[in-house]
Amino acid sequence: MASRQVRCNQCGSVLMVPAAAVRVVECRVCHGMNQIRPSTGPWSQVYNSFHQFGGRLRSFVNTIMPGSVNRNPGYYYGTTPQLGYYPQPLRPSYNVFGPKRAVLCGIRYHGQDSQQLNGTVNDVKNMNMFLVKYCGFPRESILILTDDMEERDPLKFPTKYNIQMAMRWLIEGSQSGDSLVFHFAGHGAQEPDMSGDELDRSDEVICPVDSREQGNILDDEINATIVRPLPRGAKLHAVIDSCHSGTVLDLAYVWSLREGYWTWDYQYYRVRRPNKDTSGGVAICISGCHDDQSSKETPALSGGYAFTGAFTYSFIYTMLNEPGLSYGRLLSAMRSIIRGIPNDPYASLFNTDFIFASRQDLQEPQLSSSMEFDVYATRVVL
Repeated sequence: MASRQVRCNQCGSVLMVPAAAVRVVECRVCHGMNQIRPSTGPWSQVYNSFHQFGGRLRSFVNTIMPGSVNRNPGYYYGTTPQLGYYPQPLRPSYNVFGPKRAVLCGIRYHGQDSQQLNGTVNDVKNMNMFLVKYCGFPRESILILTDDMEERDPLKFPTKYNIQMAMRWLIEGSQSGDSLVFHFAGHGAQEPDMSGDELDRSDEVICPVDSREQGNILDDEINATIVRPLPRGAKLHAVIDSCHSGTVLDLAYVWSLREGYWTWDYQYYRVRRPNKDTSGGVAICISGCHDDQSSKETPALSGGYAFTGAFTYSFIYTMLNEPGLSYGRLLSAMRSIIRGIPNDPYASLFNTDFIFASRQDLQEPQLSSSMEFDVYATRVVL
């Protein structure tokens, strides 16, 4: 039977339904119920005519009122080719601002076969508790996006669009003295570099829950959204627990080992340097691994009680147990914790393979920054 694609009326995800179906379908992403209209038969002509009229009306309203926003997220991805109409996206109204703000995103990828993860939602819960209890972040200033089965707010599902809007909220209205945190726990990948600014000819990406339908979020976009607008006096920390995440913010400098010495390594072709600097602020990214490595999750670090990302757990553990530590000490301690996992008795119990056979099997947390600084003298302050 022929099938067609429609959009969820709540989160905008793609749904595959029979072409002639008139039925209610549950979205596999946000679990919202959608009434599917027929694409054939006498009623389809009535519906399509009404839909085209509605499109003309919305287009006219958006023309005379540019600030108007379509409140139905299902229309964000839809188009009317005959009219060339591209409706405006639904913009979540996160009204809470302040000197400390954070976006925490954890994705398990429920129902996506071998792509499903186990510890990412736990990572976000742990990071939320750490920021509130030990770093002074107000609960209402932390925006959490997860595909936890308990989450029913479609705007807090980690779709590509929702993550993009959350990053915009994080940076919007920021000023001198602000401390911003972006934490992502989920899949990461690499794609061919189309802009020609990558030394390894690959863009690093993060994978939203609907990446199969909507695509990934490239490092170029992340940089343009939360790095370049960062004003003077503001600081951004990105804590990225995903594979291939070493330079996922496209920052200019990476703390690297060269000829036996640790030093800042410039990341771009100096003859055609891209415009990826901040607007005066400082952006620092602490990544789970290098660009050519993978990040792991394991129950070993939690004593066998729950899966967590090895990187996120080691980050929080080190920050709690060594207050006032420097960035250099943080990296060193985290690497020691992760390398010590094979000796944990729970590793074999849960079949957690951390025996590193090659560089790709290693997981070495990496530091990148928008500017050079003394890694061993500068304290980590969120």
